[in-house]
Amino acid sequence: MFLHITNAKYLEDYKISVAFNNGREGIADLSGVLTGPMFEPIRDKASFSQFKVDKELETVVWPNGVDLAPEYIFYLTFRDDSDLQAMFKQWGYIE
Repeated sequence: MFLHITNAKYLEDYKISVAFNNGREGIADLSGVLTGPMFEPIRDKASFSQFKVDKELETVVWPNGVDLAPEYIFYLTFRDDSDLQAMFKQWGYIE
């Protein structure tokens, strides 16, 4: 099953509430991933909060065209879930 984001809502700072097509929901803190020039425009919290769920890409996107893979957002949301560690290792997010 490919992961897709079905719903997302801005919470505060760089945190968003996300729902995935596998039924899981949680909070993703994106504060640690907004590095590099492409993320510069959305480091401002007002700009960051302007994301939407793109129905074609099935992930969150910002008006400047920046998006993150839904699998990566899933990892950021559930990285401390011990039941998912093997999957995250397979995806290459942990060693």
